[in-house]
Amino acid sequence: MPRLREPKDLQCSWRLEERVLGRGLRSVAGTDEAGRGCLLGPLYVAAVILDQTRRIPGIDDSKKLSAQQRSNLAMEIREKALAYKVVAVPASQVDALNIYEATRRAMIQSLLALDPHPEFVLTDAMRLQSPGRKPGFTIPYWAIIHGDARSVSIAAASILAKVDRDAHLDQLDRQYPQYCLARNKGYGTRAHLEALARYGPCPEHRRTYQPVKDLLVPRLPFASA
Repeated sequence: MPRLREPKDLQCSWRLEERVLGRGLRSVAGTDEAGRGCLLGPLYVAAVILDQTRRIPGIDDSKKLSAQQRSNLAMEIREKALAYKVVAVPASQVDALNIYEATRRAMIQSLLALDPHPEFVLTDAMRLQSPGRKPGFTIPYWAIIHGDARSVSIAAASILAKVDRDAHLDQLDRQYPQYCLARNKGYGTRAHLEALARYGPCPEHRRTYQPVKDLLVPRLPFASA
């Protein structure tokens, strides 16, 4: 496929999908994640194939939408999409793999679970092929900088991942109320960091993330001269 150029502006639309589909392909999927930078909780990844004939107004980068807008759009995406899949990666697996590899594998898992399978994939600047591994991921893809602000398919995936992750963090908030997870969703806010310093990490914290990692490293006793 000839080289495709990214649009210069950050307007979320069907332009990228139309460029791909205009080259003779029948289905294009978008994939994105939620919770990559969080100190606590699972990473969520989603893949979506939207229906060109049932376009959904208002889809945009999930970070630009209110919680109610995301919830409403998620319901409509699930109803009208040709296919979608959401994958949750527990904190322990994020620690074992590293966040980049955990994200890449979850994206591939979600994409391969789609029925119908996509003929092309749009990602939010994420490369799906693993260096040095063959044959690797074989579906052609386009890693787009700020893809969730430019592609409706990537944005739709970001909405599904964000809505499902936020719902899970609300459940974890009832289990671990000291960390105020319903408000911070696992991100390293001041309140979260203060609670982490006071109570220490819980089983849902990512052990390889600082400052969680710092709390788990034994402090050596001060040695006087």
